[in-house]
Amino acid sequence: MMDSVVPYLGPIGLIFLALLAGVVSPGPSFVQVARIAVSRSRADGLAAALGMGLGALVFAALALAGLQALLSALPGVYLALKVVGGLYLMWIAFNIWRGARQPLEMGGDEKGASRRTVLQSFRQGLVTQLSNPKIVVVYSSVFAALLPAQFPLPAAVLVLAGVLVMETGWYALVAMVLSSSVPRAAYLRSKAVVDRTAAGAMGLLGLRLVATAHTV
Repeated sequence: MMDSVVPYLGPIGLIFLALLAGVVSPGPSFVQVARIAVSRSRADGLAAALGMGLGALVFAALALAGLQALLSALPGVYLALKVVGGLYLMWIAFNIWRGARQPLEMGGDEKGASRRTVLQSFRQGLVTQLSNPKIVVVYSSVFAALLPAQFPLPAAVLVLAGVLVMETGWYALVAMVLSSSVPRAAYLRSKAVVDRTAAGAMGLLGLRLVATAHTV
């Protein structure tokens, strides 16, 4: 099986490099993981990171399956998906803003993270990633530009595995850094400002998604 993948390692490497630039750029996913990690626990941040990785995996698989062509043929569906995604991001922003001045008790270590909050953090990460259907266009564009016309299944599986590792790994790094004691202490001191800054960023990203829904 590996013999069928070796000829495609060059294009696959270029794909990962192209996608990496998009992964590390700030966006709603970064804002969500950062806030969960700093306001809850490291376990919650890592759970959100896994949700982000699985969300990206879904979009990458759909891109390989040709979803972009379907959305291009049905522009109304794509527009609706972007509007719904943007509204969801704005709903998240509203809830963050509303709770900005509410006091927060933090455990400070992994023991403070209950199974309920970890599962909730995972779900929030997954849904936040899935709320931006433009990601499938990014993946489709990169795949269309760099994938050979003939691409065997083992090579596609390797690409999908790489997407999962890259997306989850980046957001796990963000969670690890921001869940350390210094960022968490700073968050406690300035919770209202940090929350409202995060809410503003999330709201603007959602508004932008809705405002540009008519574009590809």
